[in-house]
Amino acid sequence: MLEHLTTEARNPASEDLDGLTALEIVRLINSEDAKIAAAVAECSDVIAKAIDVIADRLEHGGRLIYIGAGTSGLLGVLDAVECPPTFNTHPSQVVGLIAGGYAALTASVEGAEDRPELAIEDLKKARLTDGDVVVGIATSGRTPYVLGSFEYARSIGAFTIGLSCNRDSEIARSCDLSITPVVGPEIVSGSTRMKAGTATKLVLNMLSTGAMIRLGKTYGNLMVDLRASNTKLADRARRIVKAATNLSEPESERLLCDSGGEVKTAIVRHYKGCSSAEARQLLSASHGHLRTALTGHLNNSAVKH
Repeated sequence: MLEHLTTEARNPASEDLDGLTALEIVRLINSEDAKIAAAVAECSDVIAKAIDVIADRLEHGGRLIYIGAGTSGLLGVLDAVECPPTFNTHPSQVVGLIAGGYAALTASVEGAEDRPELAIEDLKKARLTDGDVVVGIATSGRTPYVLGSFEYARSIGAFTIGLSCNRDSEIARSCDLSITPVVGPEIVSGSTRMKAGTATKLVLNMLSTGAMIRLGKTYGNLMVDLRASNTKLADRARRIVKAATNLSEPESERLLCDSGGEVKTAIVRHYKGCSSAEARQLLSASHGHLRTALTGHLNNSAVKH
């Protein structure tokens, strides 16, 4: 059943892999990895469509739910858990589901990916609604767990996006929008944690980051909605305020502290000369878009300092 899949084919470039030196292995892997970005670039238009759908659903109270098995599921969970500290999203807004549950994050749960009914159970537990987006991740394009998630999601009206690395896959035929970066055979045949896994990570980066940018989570390229949950992020928040306001470091730290640690609030206070409460009101009226709060209109050009 798998022999026709590009991701399961033997790579002619690595047929003598076990006879190579360490340096030759590194160079070969690197040369194959160099092909990944081009494969993802071919999917630019459909990735952009997916970003717009996700942003729209999130803006209207929906959620982004990643679902997959094995490496695909792990990458979805990884992208989901990185959103709260990066973009200050609520943990329930971007969700990662993996076949076999949380036990599958550290050990293989045999057979879980072959049971579509488990995906339905997981989505029901997550209280999937018709306002949500389900991104099913399956390198092979045929994982039963992901196919089961699409069947249930579409039955209740949720929007479905499929991400696979094989053309004309079952996943692509079962979803509303299909993203298919074809990266070719792996260096180690069938080891899709390699090129296919990297392509998956690149696409997920684009989906979540692109949607968050559209929702006003950045100001230019500054991460103004971050959650300062550790020393590194607290330092980054201070540096962002400094970059956006051109204040000195002590002044930036004082302004940030007086603004409850909220980067956006601090920046609005600086430019508008208002209180924290007034700054929050301006941000609320602009749906969280800092540029709109400052200028009164949305401008997609980059901030210049």
